[in-house]
Amino acid sequence: MVSKLDDLTRFHQTALNLRAARQGVLASNIANADTPNYKAKDVDFASALQNALAGTSTALPVVKTAPQHLDGSAGNSVMGAPLMYRKPLQPSADGNTVDMDVERAQFADNAVRYEASVKFVSDELKEMLAVLQG
Repeated sequence: MVSKLDDLTRFHQTALNLRAARQGVLASNIANADTPNYKAKDVDFASALQNALAGTSTALPVVKTAPQHLDGSAGNSVMGAPLMYRKPLQPSADGNTVDMDVERAQFADNAVRYEASVKFVSDELKEMLAVLQG
């Protein structure tokens, strides 16, 4: 029974974690809108979700040469999906590729999809609880 519940919620858990990580990337782009030579980044959500659900990752593991070494993270991936640089619609003089209109739209879209996923999971869990109680 518990394994069926895990299977049912695994997709939503993975999607929510990926959406939260993507929100952080988009927030970083917005925060660095005035930073010279900053390159806007994003994640291909569909392929990242597919890879996360399949248990595959495009990130290369960090080689540890001693047991005391910590697992490293170069910051070039989100849940195993590579960060991609956004192509600017209009180049800037300082080399910054952040387009605030695009970033705000992507940020809002991701936030709405996150909230919709939370609502869907909540409704699904309420239905399961009603079935178990009934």
